[in-house]
Amino acid sequence: MATHGTAAGTRQKPGLGRVLHDTRYVFWREMLLPLRDPFSLVFSLLQPLVFLGLFGPLLGAAVGAPAFGGQSTLQWFLPGVVVMIALFGTSMTGSNLQYELMTGSYERILATPLSRSSLMIGRALKEWAPLVVQGLLIALVCIPFGFVFYPLHVLFGLVILGIFGIGLGALSYALALVSQNKEWIFWGVQQTLLFPLMILSGIMLPIEAGPAWMQTASLFNPLTYLVNAERELFAGSVGTDTLLGLLAASVTAAVGLAVGVKAISRNIR
Repeated sequence: MATHGTAAGTRQKPGLGRVLHDTRYVFWREMLLPLRDPFSLVFSLLQPLVFLGLFGPLLGAAVGAPAFGGQSTLQWFLPGVVVMIALFGTSMTGSNLQYELMTGSYERILATPLSRSSLMIGRALKEWAPLVVQGLLIALVCIPFGFVFYPLHVLFGLVILGIFGIGLGALSYALALVSQNKEWIFWGVQQTLLFPLMILSGIMLPIEAGPAWMQTASLFNPLTYLVNAERELFAGSVGTDTLLGLLAASVTAAVGLAVGVKAISRNIR
């Protein structure tokens, strides 16, 4: 009992060094899954490549070049597809936590003296590395097809995307904790929010082509600023859109981690 009490006390008031140490441990544990099965990362690129190969040419023919601000269809559409990878991938990560809840492995983690915040921060940080690797791979694949590659700008764009992925992944984990033992709630909320956010951000089609109410609604969508930032960076420029995208990603990460840590603290109690 004394050992349990000591461990509980450690979790209640961890120092910064302890949180960083525990976060690194949790991060590495989560990263072992994709490292042991890297094919899953490669396989997840098939859907974006299908969008680029089949939807891209139709988009250019239907909308016309002026809608892309003078850029080629691929140069305009690729950043949106990269954001779509982040949106689909990180919003579904909570399903992994639900699986751990069902199998009991999550309870075994809670029995360790790991700090509460590190359990969420480490999991959320795990979403950053695969996102950057996937985004870089798909950009390199598109070079032979006319995509102009600006290395530093693309890397900066992927860092911003990784920050956003951390926040969205944390929110997904929080949703999984709230809806544990009720998977239909998790998937219902995830699917209900996913597609409106994607459509209103202009990932698939220029939002300027939509009615006024959609353009107004897009201003309240953080994903809009992220998509605009990625398009500006992938075009080799840095400006206001980049700063707004970085701000939107940072706010998403801060809110996601705050909500996630609060959800996991309530679950532990």
